[in-house]
Amino acid sequence: MEDKTTTPSKKIAEEYLALGGRRKAKVDDNIVSTRAWEHDAPEADAFWKEKVEPMSDKERREVELHLPSMSDT
Repeated sequence: MEDKTTTPSKKIAEEYLALGGRRKAKVDDNIVSTRAWEHDAPEADAFWKEKVEPMSDKERREVELHLPSMSDT
């Protein structure tokens, strides 16, 4: 059964994290970006480059908002 409450952007973020992604979301004055102090697993890095980087700014922002927040660590 398909989970109808999970958005496509959340699914992409969850898949990235499951592959060993380590980026954290940084939200400052409604500007969203990511930071990475540790290297992603190779699979997560390739996934990010293939699926997330080509997205429009709006789509990428939606994915980034589903990553763990820098303020949570």
